[in-house]
Amino acid sequence: MTPVGSLLAATDLRKSYGPTPALDGASFSVHPGEVVAVMGPSGSGKSTLLHCLAGIVRADSGAISYGGRDLTTMSDAERSSLRRTEFGFVFQFGQLVPELSCTENVALPLRLSGTRRKEAERTAKEWMERLDVADVGHQRPGEVSGGQGQRVAVARALVTSPRVLFADEPTGALDSLNGEQVMQLLTDAARDTNAAVVLVTHEARVAAYSDREVIVRDGKVRDMAGAA
Repeated sequence: MTPVGSLLAATDLRKSYGPTPALDGASFSVHPGEVVAVMGPSGSGKSTLLHCLAGIVRADSGAISYGGRDLTTMSDAERSSLRRTEFGFVFQFGQLVPELSCTENVALPLRLSGTRRKEAERTAKEWMERLDVADVGHQRPGEVSGGQGQRVAVARALVTSPRVLFADEPTGALDSLNGEQVMQLLTDAARDTNAAVVLVTHEARVAAYSDREVIVRDGKVRDMAGAA
């Protein structure tokens, strides 16, 4: 049963890679504007849960509801469209395109959805200004610092005004100061736009930016707020 008011919810997810279970009856939910930290030891199933919720991989069984729609029955094309338009992603190493300028990287999701270059880059520059990286717009990713590059990646994730932002160890490659800055900017921007955030991390200082923490262990999820 989908929790009342949730934007994205999973029930009894199971996923195995060969004989090894990554998820073993995991359930999870997040509301609009809520930041949920997904924590747990290495190999516990954190990233697999995120990838299933985002429609990147298919669970072997279980249900995923997004905005009242069943993600598990969508076609590959439908899930791909969601990832371009309604989901945003921030990964540990940014995964920016090295041949493009920072502005072009941020504008890329809009360009892939058919937005004209001028409009896409105008919106990209607005987000870069908001995330304090407007001054590196003409530079390529290899020419900026790690903290700047990760803020560019956050701008790229938010440029389409996603309803759900998936962040997988977004500060893992940064020092503590840059990590704090990125998390503050990321969570402030997401809350301002009422986006839900699914934040995978093993760091307590990063999880502290969330509204709620869940622990993944042995493929199961335990909500630290006491919910199921």
